[in-house]
Amino acid sequence: MKMKKERNLSSELFIESKKLVPGGVHSPVRGFKGLNTTPIFINKAAGAYLYDVDNNKYIDFCMSFGPLILGHKDSDVEQELHIALERGWTYGTAEEYSLKLAKYIIDKIPFIEQIRFMNSGTEAVMTAIRLARGYTKKNKIIKFSGCYHGHTDSMLIKAGSGVTQIADASSKGVPSGVVQDTLVLELGDLDQLQKTFAHYKDDIAAVIIEPLPANNGLLIQDNNFLKKLRELTKTYDALLIFDEVISGFRVAFGGMSELLKITPDLVTYGKIIGGGLPVGAVAGSKKIMQMLAPVGDVYQAGTLSANPLAMIAGLATLKKLNDNFYENLNANSTEIKNIFNNFFNNCDCDYNLDETLEMINFKSLFWIIPKGIKITSIKDIPSNISRVFSNLFDILIDKGIYLAPNAYEVGFVSIAHDKDVITTLNNLLRRN
Repeated sequence: MKMKKERNLSSELFIESKKLVPGGVHSPVRGFKGLNTTPIFINKAAGAYLYDVDNNKYIDFCMSFGPLILGHKDSDVEQELHIALERGWTYGTAEEYSLKLAKYIIDKIPFIEQIRFMNSGTEAVMTAIRLARGYTKKNKIIKFSGCYHGHTDSMLIKAGSGVTQIADASSKGVPSGVVQDTLVLELGDLDQLQKTFAHYKDDIAAVIIEPLPANNGLLIQDNNFLKKLRELTKTYDALLIFDEVISGFRVAFGGMSELLKITPDLVTYGKIIGGGLPVGAVAGSKKIMQMLAPVGDVYQAGTLSANPLAMIAGLATLKKLNDNFYENLNANSTEIKNIFNNFFNNCDCDYNLDETLEMINFKSLFWIIPKGIKITSIKDIPSNISRVFSNLFDILIDKGIYLAPNAYEVGFVSIAHDKDVITTLNNLLRRN
């Protein structure tokens, strides 16, 4: 008989939260929409584990949606933050901590000459797009279905049905004028991309893409498509923006840019770059970055930009990301994938999973999908994936395994998912 974990206090807190907060949560995916359980309220975390208010313990494969590559409460990062807190936590003026983090990144990533820190990945993308338009003096931006670039107006756009058709806003409150300057194409469709450049050849400021799309499933792209994208942007004097908010510092220190050997004009970062504290960044060549105020005419500002705590946590995190670190992280990720896939292949029929599932991964990112299909664009995603995931989520949460609470979200492995955690995971998935 399978035992269900009691989460009574979480349920009570969610009822109270809905009275005070829209939907009861401060980011939509936390609302557990489409799942059979209410959100879990977390009390504390350590290493690879979460602990909820009802004293349940979970192996965490969400890792705050990616930034915690070292796991929760890494001791070295924690120590640096304690020291920093004794000095103060925001100044609203120049400080040396962002300088140290900037120098560390610039010294290690060859194509980055300057960087500007801000408070979130969304803010970084917003700035990169404004910067691209200011630099090129053009208006239109190409993005791709299945790539998520935060909730800034110009990125909350869904595709129309043709190259010259105006796209539609995917959220209320996005002005039609903003929609007109965003062109949405299909991932991997080189013919569509070439036709779009030919049609709008004098007015495309930039193309923005997640080189490893990981916000609408894990949509691993063909390298030739990404290389051709680099060629076309150069041909038409448009900028190439790599959104590496998720992939940056996770798949390699230099992100997908390093692995692909493709140099973007601008790159956006977030998540890992702040060690789990709120952060975002735009980086690129000095020629482009000098367009930002106060030296240039493209305005960007933020009261808490380059917050000292985020800068210190980020530097403490990045200093641990060497070749040996990535080798161990990726090896553990492969072992975890194999354990999950063994479970899926031998899953008890009492679990009511009407699909055989499999875990796919790219380095330390993973996604669970129906077995035997290749998914590289959102058109490939099965229509029943949310229902199947809902059943799986129930199974795993009651075993003490926490996934991001949405079928389209990827999972993350941290270095804290070590051999002991892997053994525990294997035991949990063997248990009926």
